[in-house]
Amino acid sequence: MNERNPRALRKQVAPYEKSDLQHSVMQIFNTILPFFVLWFLAYQSLSVSYLLTLGISVVAAGFLVRIFIIFHDCTHHSFFKNRKANRVLGTITGILTFFPYDQWGHEHAVHHATSSNLDKRGTGDLWMMTIDEYQEAPFWTKVAYRLYRNPFVMFIIGPIYVFGITNRFNRKGAKKKERMNTYFTNVMIVVIIALLCWAIGWQAFLLVQVPIFMISGSLGVWLFYIQHTFEDSYFEEDEHWEYVKAAVEGSSYYKLPKLLQWLTGNIGYHHVHHLSPRVPNYKLEEVHNNTEPLQNVPTITLATSLSSLKFRLYDEENKRFVGFNYLKKAARKNVSAHAKPEV
Repeated sequence: MNERNPRALRKQVAPYEKSDLQHSVMQIFNTILPFFVLWFLAYQSLSVSYLLTLGISVVAAGFLVRIFIIFHDCTHHSFFKNRKANRVLGTITGILTFFPYDQWGHEHAVHHATSSNLDKRGTGDLWMMTIDEYQEAPFWTKVAYRLYRNPFVMFIIGPIYVFGITNRFNRKGAKKKERMNTYFTNVMIVVIIALLCWAIGWQAFLLVQVPIFMISGSLGVWLFYIQHTFEDSYFEEDEHWEYVKAAVEGSSYYKLPKLLQWLTGNIGYHHVHHLSPRVPNYKLEEVHNNTEPLQNVPTITLATSLSSLKFRLYDEENKRFVGFNYLKKAARKNVSAHAKPEV
């Protein structure tokens, strides 16, 4: 990319950075209301078959992911033109998804400002080490990192830890407004859970809510993972880091079947979202289709995305992700290259 291209690209996308009130309201009705209906149906199905309950829970989890996308847009102030309206709806959808509005908004803004920057990792992103960092790390750090990058820990234990524990506490240095929003979110979550347990019993509540929570949480972590973890993803040290390159080359285009694309709120067009967070989710596909440079980006499908599970470390020298096996192969090559011939 030359110096003019980034400016021209941002200019092309700018006209889409306006929300459409009618479209936003429609999305509320076709997302939040069906979720409540599905939750109720899952509860009713307990008297029929728990397999039926689980089937309904899978669909409900998809709608909860879509609710999170609305929440996500609200934190970027892209769902409504009015900031207060974004805050009100963002707080409500944050309660439903177990995310404090202000806390996520802060951390996610940092993520956008530092994504793919090797010198500014650690806020709003997944723990990622380079090959050199891993090789130089203490033994227990290596153990912790291997556990963290294990798929079971990342996609099963991870959602429980993030949504259920870390989201309940304020970050260090949070201002009063942010702290109060976290407290309010926590109180409302407790109140809603208590009311549901009183109304239908705690066993029924858990039988319905746990699968919805786990499935949606795992899907959410997976989407975040695949959007920045692909073989030739862009990463640079701060000195050479460029925002537009980080957005276009460091964020994937996750090409999903239309139904999954709808349920995930077009977030597969993540390169568009990172280029301009003010574009509402329902315009991301339009931007991609009408902006030629954005069509020539790293594209991942459902099938090819599974290969990203093997990526564990970033190879700074070759600018790509590799697995732990890469270290073993590199070590064997190094030994062979330095081996002395037998006498």
